[in-house]
Amino acid sequence: MNPPDGGLFDLQVNGFAGVDFQRPLAAAELARAARALHAHGTPRILLTLITDTVDALARQLAAIEQLAAADPLVRATLAGYHLEGPYLLPEPGYHGAHDPRKMKAPDCAEFDLLWRAAGGRIRLITLAPEWPGSPAFIRHVVGHGVRVAVGHSNADDRSLDAATAAGLTLCTHVGNGVPQQLHRHDNIIQRLLARDELTAVFIPDGIHLPPATLRNFVRAKPRDRVLFTTDCVAAAGAPPGRYTVGAIEVESGPDGVVREPGKPNFAGSSLTPDRAVANVCRFLGWSEAEARHACGAGVAAAVGC
Repeated sequence: MNPPDGGLFDLQVNGFAGVDFQRPLAAAELARAARALHAHGTPRILLTLITDTVDALARQLAAIEQLAAADPLVRATLAGYHLEGPYLLPEPGYHGAHDPRKMKAPDCAEFDLLWRAAGGRIRLITLAPEWPGSPAFIRHVVGHGVRVAVGHSNADDRSLDAATAAGLTLCTHVGNGVPQQLHRHDNIIQRLLARDELTAVFIPDGIHLPPATLRNFVRAKPRDRVLFTTDCVAAAGAPPGRYTVGAIEVESGPDGVVREPGKPNFAGSSLTPDRAVANVCRFLGWSEAEARHACGAGVAAAVGC
């Protein structure tokens, strides 16, 4: 079901309103995050968990499912789960704020464990399709109705061809999760932008991608293959300060940038979904209806919600 009454749908929410979804949660915290999301015009999300051990991810999924079952608002808000890892590329620049020591090749038996822990509500998995066994894994999870995205990856065209044939359909935060310096022509950004069959998801905060870069990237894709996300962490919907993303401490400044203290790389965003809509209109010249679709009903449709 698409978001009701034109509501927004965010497929990558790592935390909100000071609540970090990667850490042990109390019922009141999850309820606070859900209320804050609704206040920002976002009645449904994919709660996103980043790279960790499979056992730790399974415990977190099971705990959140238990909390959601006891609170109708939380249950309605959590349309499902997005697992961003642990099947990502552990090379410098590509692993981002994720722990490369916990990254590994995909495994169907591990997915089955996570699927059960999540009550069958995993909706999206981001992976690096250059890992051995990725096509078989993609076919396995797509058979459960799960969508698969490429992200934190340096997959070559052969790996992308095989993954797409197996059921890959989305690209997670295109232009991010890559080293600051790349080959000017032969790089993962260019490979993904050139693939009209894949839907690109961008972070429109003006920080992860400067507005001019976002305009260029969006122009490279068919309009119906462009969606947006916040990739927000606990700092979203909260004042500037120190927050966590799992074991990582991050700092959100008055400029909205979220970083690990003392490091230049971004670690998620403080963007809220309603501000994402406003930015899409401002940066790209889209109408509000177009922006809301690409931040709402279009996203829900792309992940089968």
